[in-house]
Amino acid sequence: MYSRGFFREHSSLLLWVSRLLDICIFLAACIAAYTVVFGSEPLRPDYQVAVTLSVMVFLSIFQIAGLYRTWRGEEFAAELASLFLAWNIVFAALIFLAAISKTTADFSRAWLLMWYTGGFILLFLQRLGLRRVLKIMRSRGFNLRHIIIIGSSELGKEVLGRIADSVDSGFKVSGYFTDDSREPSDHVPVWGNIADAPDFLRNNQIDQVWIAMSLKEADAIEQILTELKDSVCDIRLIPDLFGFHLINHSISSISGMPVINLSVTPMDGLNRWIKALEDKILALAILLATSPLLLLISILVKMTDRGPVMYAQERLSWNGRRFRMYKFRTMPVNAEQSTGPVWATGNERRATLVGAFLRRTSLDELPQFWNVLKGDMSIVGPRPERPVFVKKFRGEVPGYMQKHMVKGGITGWAQINGWRGDTDLNKRIEHDLYYIDNWSLWLDLKIIVLTVFKGLIHPHAY
Repeated sequence: MYSRGFFREHSSLLLWVSRLLDICIFLAACIAAYTVVFGSEPLRPDYQVAVTLSVMVFLSIFQIAGLYRTWRGEEFAAELASLFLAWNIVFAALIFLAAISKTTADFSRAWLLMWYTGGFILLFLQRLGLRRVLKIMRSRGFNLRHIIIIGSSELGKEVLGRIADSVDSGFKVSGYFTDDSREPSDHVPVWGNIADAPDFLRNNQIDQVWIAMSLKEADAIEQILTELKDSVCDIRLIPDLFGFHLINHSISSISGMPVINLSVTPMDGLNRWIKALEDKILALAILLATSPLLLLISILVKMTDRGPVMYAQERLSWNGRRFRMYKFRTMPVNAEQSTGPVWATGNERRATLVGAFLRRTSLDELPQFWNVLKGDMSIVGPRPERPVFVKKFRGEVPGYMQKHMVKGGITGWAQINGWRGDTDLNKRIEHDLYYIDNWSLWLDLKIIVLTVFKGLIHPHAY
């Protein structure tokens, strides 16, 4: 039906070429950094030993990190995250080995830092370039994986549509088998009923079979797997999960059992430590940098209205835990005594003169960096809400409670995209869930930077 091609027949050779290319980049960055620091001086014997050892450490860790496997169909961000983590582990291991051998003083720190920075940039560019090359090749019909889909109802059509929209993945649908009467696509032929798929596989070269059927059809899926037991192609099951609000979904193994994680917090294990470290360092730096401003605001609040400078309000955060969130007081004392909790709107008239300015500029939120230091909040995350409003919205807004799978934040993806204050709550939750599902250190830093330009002064800040 099609030629298997050079890349398919020599996939193991290509993986070794990838390793060799990585070694060349690793050594090129090392030598370039050495030349910058020491000029034309030949590589010293102790540096030769260190570099030889580092190559072995480098290859071992990159292999364990899964960097030498196919990334077909996966986002570049996932590969980049694995590369960044593995690269840092390599240099952490090298520093550890130097420390226990008491040789850290023998090596230039400038050389190591330049090697670390330059090497990562080169490896990043190499993988980005490879993706570009593969994209061009696949658009011209090379390096494809031919698949057939055994599907039913809307799920099969959904899978077909997503494959058609993912040209870069290199998957080509060679046929579709379904018991539905209506043909799902003008571009993908229906080769027959589901029962015809095994015979088609025996007579044609196909790389993968994707079973796109509802979990309600367990008996039919079992029958298909029985019919395909002699097939040598990869078989994948795509369960009907598109209609669910999924957070950080994945597949794992627990006690030897395959487990589909539908909605789990991304703040677990290493991610939790990275997030906590990011919060503590940035919160402390911001509090120190803004301390004169904090003092000035405190004096202005005290001078223009009787009462405390700070206002502590109960909010709901991670796992439904309650905490007291700090703000500069912007309204008169007991402003809600007669009305009870009130949702702030654009017609807000309760704020004091200074308080209105603080709200418009979001400066009233600065004390929340103390909440971050205490561990109650994060710098970036969904905005925490008062329990009375959580109780109200949890039954009205789909996915509302899922935002509590991470700590509440001072700023967030929803805020920098304009969904703050009295705006569409469904849109705000949609953005909050996007943040949780796509969390990364880089996304946090991006949101923090954009907050300076788009989040501090906003028409919906009141």
